[in-house]
Amino acid sequence: MIKIVSFTICPFVQRVTALLEAKKIPYDIEFISLSNKPQWFLDLSPTGQVPMLVTDAGTALFESDAIVEYIDDTSAPLEPDLTPEQRAINRAWSYQASKHYLVQCGTMSAKDPATFQDRTRKLTAAFARVEKQLSDGPFFGGDTLGNVDIAWMVLLHRAHIVQAHSGFNMLAGFPKVKAWQQALMDTGIPQKSVAAEFPQKFHNFYLSDTTWLGRGANTNEAPCAPAKASSGGCCG
Repeated sequence: MIKIVSFTICPFVQRVTALLEAKKIPYDIEFISLSNKPQWFLDLSPTGQVPMLVTDAGTALFESDAIVEYIDDTSAPLEPDLTPEQRAINRAWSYQASKHYLVQCGTMSAKDPATFQDRTRKLTAAFARVEKQLSDGPFFGGDTLGNVDIAWMVLLHRAHIVQAHSGFNMLAGFPKVKAWQQALMDTGIPQKSVAAEFPQKFHNFYLSDTTWLGRGANTNEAPCAPAKASSGGCCG
């Protein structure tokens, strides 16, 4: 059985486990502390980052994009019969999601309203782009769940948690994305793709009283400053 090495709240890990859940591929998972990485992990991982997938043959794979491609190469596709052009477009839209994972992490961990608004601008622009691309749904490609859905599910799941806790709606003004979020939540995959302790650890990291969101501030205001690069990584 394949094994995933993970940090509990890492979004890149969730993209991998969500794909495995969607494809009903069994896997083991081991959680490590990023502040005290075990030597066996460092011996296997060239980057010292999660996710890492260890194949049945014992080969360690790293980088979430490469791991997702490996899973697709070794299992039936979620969306069969796509043309090469459609697959390329889907990879591009998946990248549009994954390159914003750390942007969202930085936004949620902002300590003050100015930083929060600054970082929200870039994330909002990403949701605006995908809003224009979505059709009648319920999923990105229509009636069938696909890889683009899995990639964006990570952002939308976290947005769902943030709104439930703080009332801040990251998807305000984007009705198609909001409906897409609900359709993905209804699959049950977001909940299955994280550990039982994920909600509490996510809360402690992003929604405690050390963050602007966690303090329950009224943050449903339009960002007013240009975005800067997101700070920090949550998986390294």
